[in-house]
Amino acid sequence: MAQVLEFKLPDLGEGLTEAEIVRWLVEVGDVVAIDQPVVEVETAKAMVEVPCPYGGVVTARFGEEGTELPVGAPLLTVAVGASEGASGSAASPSPSSSPPPPSPSPSSSGKGSGSGAESSGGSGNVLVGYGTGAPAARRRRIRPGRLDRAVAEVPVVEAPVVEVLVAETPGSDGPVPVVSPLVRRLARQHDIDLRRLAGSGPDGLILRADVDRAIRTAEETAAATARVAEAPVQAQVPAAAPNGVDAAAGAERIPLRGVRGAVADKLSRSRTEIPDATCWVDADATELMAVRAAMNAATGPSAGPKVSVLALLARISTAALARFPELNATVDTEAREIVRLPGVHLGFAAQTERGLVVPVVRDAHTRNAESIGAEIARLTELARTGKLSPAQLTGGTFTLNNYGVFGVDGSTPIINHPEAAMLGVGRIMPKPWVHQGELAVRQVVQLSLTFDHRVCDGGTAGGFLRYVADCVEQPAVLLRTL
Repeated sequence: MAQVLEFKLPDLGEGLTEAEIVRWLVEVGDVVAIDQPVVEVETAKAMVEVPCPYGGVVTARFGEEGTELPVGAPLLTVAVGASEGASGSAASPSPSSSPPPPSPSPSSSGKGSGSGAESSGGSGNVLVGYGTGAPAARRRRIRPGRLDRAVAEVPVVEAPVVEVLVAETPGSDGPVPVVSPLVRRLARQHDIDLRRLAGSGPDGLILRADVDRAIRTAEETAAATARVAEAPVQAQVPAAAPNGVDAAAGAERIPLRGVRGAVADKLSRSRTEIPDATCWVDADATELMAVRAAMNAATGPSAGPKVSVLALLARISTAALARFPELNATVDTEAREIVRLPGVHLGFAAQTERGLVVPVVRDAHTRNAESIGAEIARLTELARTGKLSPAQLTGGTFTLNNYGVFGVDGSTPIINHPEAAMLGVGRIMPKPWVHQGELAVRQVVQLSLTFDHRVCDGGTAGGFLRYVADCVEQPAVLLRTL
């Protein structure tokens, strides 16, 4: 007899508490191997393929595509192992005895790393914060001819193996099926009576989408009632929806969640907590462009990717931070301390179909322009395909924002909280410029530095920006300081 194990949404790290199901990679009845990706989810930071630590037959899935689940909610159930010769990646306890209880080792605690686990169909290579929790059992090898027999012995699961949370309300006719505590909280915040909702999930399960629809309906009803009540007084004033948008025009409401929600939260926090200031300067980038052309010509056509302008500016930034370490810092508001960081982990803004992301080049202060350029190219490709991990999007100490790629000359960047500064780069374009006492057409770029005024004053920020501009105008300045 096979054992049915439940796989829950694991802790994906970086403080993430929920994820949205984007695409199921397996169907009910599929045979999965240990550590095989079974679902693709979107967190507030990245798209992640979630591997299942069990090997066996998928007996149930929980959540449709587009459903948002909290960490710890059931994802699927797997029938692991069968009697008489079924094993390999799946094994079962002896039919004559009950399985032994799991030992209190880190691999079965639900919070350990799971290294060295010898569980029943369980993986030793589990995600952060998720142990296999499977009982110990002897591994055997599955004979191909008996695979159908192993599947046939899987017990029929009449109801999903899931602890369904129900909302008990005084005076209700019965419990309301709700899996996610976030759904119940959202309903409470908007005074939505879950007893009146018809769930669109399996067996009438109430999903977040059901509550969202109820909220929109309630808001539209309230707005219509308000317009009717105010009609005698404001007959000449057209009714308006929240934020001044004309409700009659069919305004579209887009939930702030996923990457868009994470960006909104971070930018709002930056504006709320950081007293920022911006300074800028125009620089003659003609010599920098000439140096870049010479570097790429010297490497030859078969030497790999060319050195980009962004890579050169990144190398200049790391040199400037070495001279002005005040800007490679963060502020500990609780301790009222400025924390200067020993290494530079350089973030760079990248626009993707999913929104703005900021991949991080680790230890950028130890790399040359070619190495930084190669890492920027690698991370940019991962960003475009939605395969950046949360770890690759966090931990930055300084950010470089090249908004010139959008044809923009200048901007006042918002600091990437909790960093202390961001360097913005506009487009490089021919402009009239006084060069060596004569008017000439030169390649000019505007550089903007937004900085946290708590970590330094204008003199330090101006010194940093002036050094960057000097390196852009005369790259030999950088060589003299290396």
